[in-house]
Amino acid sequence: MSQSLPKHQEIAEVIDILATSHLQGKIRAVKLAMTALLADGHILLEDLPGLGKTTLALALARSLGLSFGRIQCTSDLLPSDITGLSIFNRRDNSFEFLPGPIFNHFVLVDEINRAMPKTQSALLEAMEEKRVTVEGKTYPLPEPFLVIATQNPADQIGTFPLPESQLDRFLLATGIGYPPAAIEKAIIRAGSIRQHLNELPTRLSKEDIIATRQIIKNQVVIADSIIDYIHDLLHASRSHRFVQTGISTRGGINLAEAAKVVAFLHNRPFVIPEDIQEIILPLGAHRLILKGEHLGTNKEDLLRSIIASVAVPRS
Repeated sequence: MSQSLPKHQEIAEVIDILATSHLQGKIRAVKLAMTALLADGHILLEDLPGLGKTTLALALARSLGLSFGRIQCTSDLLPSDITGLSIFNRRDNSFEFLPGPIFNHFVLVDEINRAMPKTQSALLEAMEEKRVTVEGKTYPLPEPFLVIATQNPADQIGTFPLPESQLDRFLLATGIGYPPAAIEKAIIRAGSIRQHLNELPTRLSKEDIIATRQIIKNQVVIADSIIDYIHDLLHASRSHRFVQTGISTRGGINLAEAAKVVAFLHNRPFVIPEDIQEIILPLGAHRLILKGEHLGTNKEDLLRSIIASVAVPRS
């Protein structure tokens, strides 16, 4: 295109700087985290410890000038440790609400599947409704609001699988993986950069993020043929013989919203089928519920086969 969409260049620069200077070898994870933020969703990072999940979350928050909160999940974590609680103020002879770490723009929920199911469920209202109810009173969360949750592999000791209702709250789910050998050697040579992340300059503001969301909503269009394509993909995911429950209607809405962000990141004011194909694996694979005899099937590989079976619109 000869002319950039508003805010496109600024967003592209943040992604490029983070992926080349601070999060080498993690360009895909950086793009997906930015996609989740601009689509007003949340992202689940599933991988082994020590691969940079926390570094990614902190670097992105600092670069975007968003307030940052961290919740380290353990088996004894309580819902009130997330949402906050009311304490009695003797001076005023009244109860005072002390907000928890969920009241930040950017919340890292580290090792979410180490928390008990009751505590995991405390995140549901916050992630879906962008508000928290404590002792009958509702408190709005800041805007923008993004949860980046990290999850250890389910076979590690002390983990509790996330319920399906919680998984569906995540717009995207992805791993990070090991970096290429040359990059990993450079990272080892340079040492940890965690202590330097607080020094990262702010390159965008929360107002920039909110404005970019409005640009994507109002200026990036999605044609009826693309809506038909999304619906065909949903139907194919539900009718596959390995699948008990396919991608929901909410998943379809999320797919359309995320595809508009992908088009924006490509500096294009309209969605094409390739945008759908680029984002559907991290958006859809974790939403598939497989039949008992097929539980060991790789969900991403299964979704790839479903995508391949659906006709792609050409106009």
